[in-house]
Amino acid sequence: MSEKTPFYITTPIYYPSAKLHIGHAYCTTVADTIARFKRLAGYDVFFLTGSDEHGQKIQQAAEKEGVTPLQYVDRIVAGFQELWRLLGISYDDFIRTSEERHYRLVQNIFQQIYDQGDIYKGEYKGLYCTPCESYWTKLQLDENGCCPDCHRPVQEVAEEAYFFRMSKYADRLLAYINEHPDFIQPVSRRNEMIAFIEQGLEDLCVSRTSFDWGIPVPFDQKHVVYVWFDALTNYLTPIGYMDDKAKFNHYWPADVHLVGKEIVRFHTIIWGCMLMALGIDLPKKVYGHGWLIVDGAKMSKSVGNVVDPIALIEEFGADAVRYFLLREITLGQDGNISRDTLIGRINSDLANDLGNLLHRTLSMAKKYRKGVITKGAGRTDFDAALEEMAAATVKEYTEQMEQMELSAAIKTAWTLISRTNKYIDETAPWTLAKDEAKAAELDSVLYHLVESLRVTSILISPFLPVTARRIHEQLGFTSDFAEVQLSDAAWGGTEDGHIVGTAQQLFPRIEIEK
Repeated sequence: MSEKTPFYITTPIYYPSAKLHIGHAYCTTVADTIARFKRLAGYDVFFLTGSDEHGQKIQQAAEKEGVTPLQYVDRIVAGFQELWRLLGISYDDFIRTSEERHYRLVQNIFQQIYDQGDIYKGEYKGLYCTPCESYWTKLQLDENGCCPDCHRPVQEVAEEAYFFRMSKYADRLLAYINEHPDFIQPVSRRNEMIAFIEQGLEDLCVSRTSFDWGIPVPFDQKHVVYVWFDALTNYLTPIGYMDDKAKFNHYWPADVHLVGKEIVRFHTIIWGCMLMALGIDLPKKVYGHGWLIVDGAKMSKSVGNVVDPIALIEEFGADAVRYFLLREITLGQDGNISRDTLIGRINSDLANDLGNLLHRTLSMAKKYRKGVITKGAGRTDFDAALEEMAAATVKEYTEQMEQMELSAAIKTAWTLISRTNKYIDETAPWTLAKDEAKAAELDSVLYHLVESLRVTSILISPFLPVTARRIHEQLGFTSDFAEVQLSDAAWGGTEDGHIVGTAQQLFPRIEIEK
């Protein structure tokens, strides 16, 4: 195992009942950005995403299409993987719950919990929401007698089933949450979970007999394992729980389970009790992000305002979509997305602030010094101020990224970009170029512009991976950008006599038809 500090981050595994929407892209982009930052900061990162492929809803959808459940999910999961490729998602493993490695793990865990007496046979009579794959009591239904999560009708079901003694772990889990204030974030989600447990936890139905698309209960083949019991254990599969204890002990407990706020309950209460039953540490943090609001309305199929991320990427490019989602939405809160705001951000922040800064810098370096950058002896107060600003920016950015304050960190990086644009106006290199006595000052100005952009490329790389690499290349650096570390953002990395490359447009301005 690596001697670097491990960092294990996961997204939910997404349910392939339909194509992914912009909300899924947001969650995965957040996780990818955190993973990229941690790699940049020198951590040994394991980043997991995947697909949750079992359950009644999938079986019913496959039957409607006249295909097997596996054929049905294969096609949709290929679409997931293509979206992640387009978005530049740097996952280390993609887990599918239909894989044999996962089957073995689920059956092993189910057997272990059964053998210790925490799973027992009974009969389930109650209310079930098929779209959410969730069990409810009458008291938990919404005001219309529907599922409190998705507000669709529930069905009464009665079948023989196995139950997990979740109630046995309620007090212990509540104590754990109270003793570990960072376990559930943000605080609003933590308070919701405490209130849910305090209502009283019932034992959880963990098998079904009314369909067969799932993992068979190892000692009773007519039962399949409840889809959430199956899905939650995915986080143990790729890190060696079954067959590589050294790897498992290296990465577990997970540092962050990043999930939508509607599934925090499954990831803290059900998963927490399951892990306690197994004698395994709980994850360090479960972070419930908010929902995306489209032009003021919550995104939903029924309203017809679901945003297709692939269409956005094809029109605006992956980095522009990543930038918009990460800057515009404060992690943990609901965030409004609109086409006009996206175009505004591309034009003002990406094309104007960043793109023009790079273009002006390289054009002046070519025009005044044939692309050769020398440190110059003519250091001014403006130069000193920019150096101080760069150092302060790296420090503040690092603290914000460590706290998962992604929107704030982007804004911090952009203050350096804005300050560097202002520095051009302060130093007026076009005026210095007319006075031979100011040659050393001009050298210093061009050096500071290139160096500021070099630092900027490192800071923005977790958010805008393609753009950061392009800046690195256009600045004329030939080193492998994938090997760059956060420590390289210290001022002074551009060597004396460095030769810059040629400017190419980063982001074209988007003209809006009136």
